[in-house]
Amino acid sequence: MRLRIFTEPQQGASYETLLTVAKATEDLGFDAFYRSDHYLKMGDVSGEPGPTDAWITLAGLARETSRIRLGTLMTAATFRLPGPLAIAVAQVDQMSGGRVDFGIGTGWFDAEHTAYGIPFPSLKERFERLEEQLEIITGLWRTPAGETFSFEGAHYALTDSPALPKPAQAGGPPILIGGLGAKRTPRLAARYADEFNVPFAKVDATGAAYERVRAACREAGRDKPMVYSAAQVVCVGRDEAEIKRRADAIGREVPELRENGLAGTPGEVVDKLGRLAEIGTECVYLQVLDLSDLEHLELIASEVLGKV
Repeated sequence: MRLRIFTEPQQGASYETLLTVAKATEDLGFDAFYRSDHYLKMGDVSGEPGPTDAWITLAGLARETSRIRLGTLMTAATFRLPGPLAIAVAQVDQMSGGRVDFGIGTGWFDAEHTAYGIPFPSLKERFERLEEQLEIITGLWRTPAGETFSFEGAHYALTDSPALPKPAQAGGPPILIGGLGAKRTPRLAARYADEFNVPFAKVDATGAAYERVRAACREAGRDKPMVYSAAQVVCVGRDEAEIKRRADAIGREVPELRENGLAGTPGEVVDKLGRLAEIGTECVYLQVLDLSDLEHLELIASEVLGKV
């Protein structure tokens, strides 16, 4: 099982902090560094020094790392037009030497849109826009060199685009789609995704979401393999005192974390990762909320990584 570090910088992190964590991620042997795509803090934190842009951050990290993959859970389709987004992701993929993964979703946090003047349409329209963005972005990346790409949809139109630049990865970076939606999400995943991710759900609910996507893939006649992954908050300690100290630092209770995330001793976390593996999980994104605690990453690397 691949383990990836997943951060939430809108809760309060500078680029320098993210760079430190990304370098630790690489040095300690984790598979990838991911970040959220949000412009406003959530909950009872200051959020200072303020938000950082996901793709600007990843561009910087692309030049400061050499092995780990880099990506988003998830880029909000509401934040960017599809043409410029395709350009930005392709450029970061080039800057990284082909180490980018592209997670994209509808966008969901109304307050951040209001705070920064970003339109926030209905859920129905957000799904329509997401589907058009997926068709446009993959179309731009996969258009043969020397040819142009055009598209006419309900929300976006492109005419004779040169479909440049091309990503370093042929056909474009792997695409991640995720969520617990019962109908639209599985259909979009079956059509466009290389990886399907279930965020912050219990094992049974995660397995049920996988089954919906597997059914959608069969219905679509898809024969391309799908990677199934999960995102879980992580809080690991050698003993109860250390577990509680880390839970307190992120404003959570230990019993709740044990029930809803990957929390406890290294052995407990390995066991729960094993249960996720049993339902077909190939990759887990460890949501690390205290970015100052590099010893936490060191513990996970030494006592969990390589044992699942």
